[in-house]
Amino acid sequence: MKFLSVRELRGNSATVWKELPEEREMVVTNNGRPVAILSAIGEADVEDCLRAIRQAKAVSAVSKLQSHSIEKGLDKLSDQEIEAEIAEVRRSRAR
Repeated sequence: MKFLSVRELRGNSATVWKELPEEREMVVTNNGRPVAILSAIGEADVEDCLRAIRQAKAVSAVSKLQSHSIEKGLDKLSDQEIEAEIAEVRRSRAR
């Protein structure tokens, strides 16, 4: 997978667009950090690609939440403790 900086994208956009179909994906970086992914798609695939990207991001977010919960020991809470947490948050929001 090819990495390119925001500056390279700005200065060589015609070359990037020409190479993208062959590369399939390119990672755009800003100060060395990934900030975006360019992905070659066809007109007919736009909705399917967006759906797949959103699903992958959602799965990743849930996985991170699960890992965080295990690290904090929250996966061992009883149903009653969970209900008490929910009730406390609802009370604090109502204020």
